[in-house]
Amino acid sequence: MSQEILLLTQNVLDWVVMICFIGISISLTLLVYRILVGPTNADRAVALDVIGINLMAVAAFVSISLVTTQLNDAILLIAILSFLGTVAIAKYLEKGVIIDRDMD
Repeated sequence: MSQEILLLTQNVLDWVVMICFIGISISLTLLVYRILVGPTNADRAVALDVIGINLMAVAAFVSISLVTTQLNDAILLIAILSFLGTVAIAKYLEKGVIIDRDMD
């Protein structure tokens, strides 16, 4: 009986991960469209930030489907790089430059 429950749980988990992959791929397709067509630069910045979140989700679902914890470091790295990219884009949109060089 417990073997059947374990098999059922594995099948349900596989289906849920597959449905999540499909949802994330649709989301990534729409985000790429928003980056290319976005009416403002702020829309493009938000789309890039959400792409970083989606990449973290993809790495998490791959980690779940492979039953490993080895991708946790990759997820954290993607999060840090996504945050730094968002800060750089926000600074560029606000001031027009990313690195201020005061030559006083």
